Amino acid sequence: MTIPQSFIQELLARVDVVDIVGRYVQLKKGGANFMGLCPFHGEKSPSFSVSPAKQFYHCFGCGKNGNAISFLMDHAGMGFVEAVQDLAQGVGLQVPDDDISPQERERAAAARQKQATLSDVLEKAADAYRRHLRESQRAIGYFKGRGVSGAVAKRYGLGYAPEGWRSLASVFPRYDDPLLEESGLVIVGEEGQDKRYDRFRDRVMFPIRNVKGECIGFGGRVLGDDKPKYLNSPETPVFHKGRELYGLFEARTAIREHGYALVTEGYMDVVALAQLGFPNAVATLGTACTPEHVHKLLRFTDAVVFSFDGDNAGRRAARKALDGALPHATDTRSIKFLFLPAEHDPDSFIRANGTDAFAQHVGNAVPLSRFLVESASEGCDLTTAEGRAHMASNARPLWTALPDGVLKRQLLGELAELTQLNARDLSELWNPGGGAREPARAPA
Repeated sequence: MTIPQSFIQELLARVDVVDIVGRYVQLKKGGANFMGLCPFHGEKSPSFSVSPAKQFYHCFGCGKNGNAISFLMDHAGMGFVEAVQDLAQGVGLQVPDDDISPQERERAAAARQKQATLSDVLEKAADAYRRHLRESQRAIGYFKGRGVSGAVAKRYGLGYAPEGWRSLASVFPRYDDPLLEESGLVIVGEEGQDKRYDRFRDRVMFPIRNVKGECIGFGGRVLGDDKPKYLNSPETPVFHKGRELYGLFEARTAIREHGYALVTEGYMDVVALAQLGFPNAVATLGTACTPEHVHKLLRFTDAVVFSFDGDNAGRRAARKALDGALPHATDTRSIKFLFLPAEHDPDSFIRANGTDAFAQHVGNAVPLSRFLVESASEGCDLTTAEGRAHMASNARPLWTALPDGVLKRQLLGELAELTQLNARDLSELWNPGGGAREPARAPA
């Protein structure tokens, strides 16, 4: 999509960078400019300046600077087109695109309006769940039992969906509003419209936010041992679990400060890790890690550590994460895999062994290259020709998925050595047509 420079200039003339930055950073007037704590690096005294006259921000500490578009790209992890569309929507401008028909443009505008409406509905529910949490000693007791402080609960917007089939009827004037079903908050039974009931009942609630901070869905956990333990919002026009990561909005600054993102398996892992000194944690939403998840994370950092339980289920989840990470494993990125003892998740491990021990585990995580070789070799007897051939067969799709570069060529040599072939022979076997079949470079 090509956006005319004239439109970019008109857009930047209409938006106020102070308002845009102020969504994410607490600003105070300081002379002609506004000052705040820099969102791009950790600091205790404000050195981040936003100029309403120049429509420009600048950090005197780390040197980051730019306009409203670059701020959304650098801080909220948006792509250029996404940032332009976000700003344009806020000031009522239509992004020009000569490549699409008027009908497609109209559909896109309607879809954006629907997304905004659904997010408003979900945000209203999130406010109600937060109020209910303050009134429920059982729910407060659950979070206190897990060591969650009030500050962390507030940061993640934690709440409680009360018992009863229709508690949301007291929140929304029209309980039969189709938006309640479309947003995933209400289930409509097969018997018809009269059989409506709340999806989330008697559960502690974890609002899921997109990188702009908008509520797009929920995860709910039972307080006891009922099944299912976790319940997620269904797929909706605003919520796609294969693209979103729980906690990314809350963790984005900490990811930059810590230098890496820690990917865990559940909502409570993220909240507990934030409480215990690792606010750079995010979680997949009850689904395997996808290339889209990895791509989204890599907008914020060049280093990702996947944390998994050490049991068989954890190894299977790690293997799927490897598949998702391979297309993005360029030479300048670090992707690692952390396996905890089978009896522990991150929360229980830190409580038993301390934050330093967990940080040491993170530092000793398995690099992607080694995990690739381990995965390819699993179940193969490398002392036999048959076992080595089987390993090579397992390794081929993994190696092929890597973007071309030094890492890929080094791994070819390592895998060739394990198969007792030279690298040229293995390359010709795997890629008989030569360079033409190299995979396309992954998007940055």
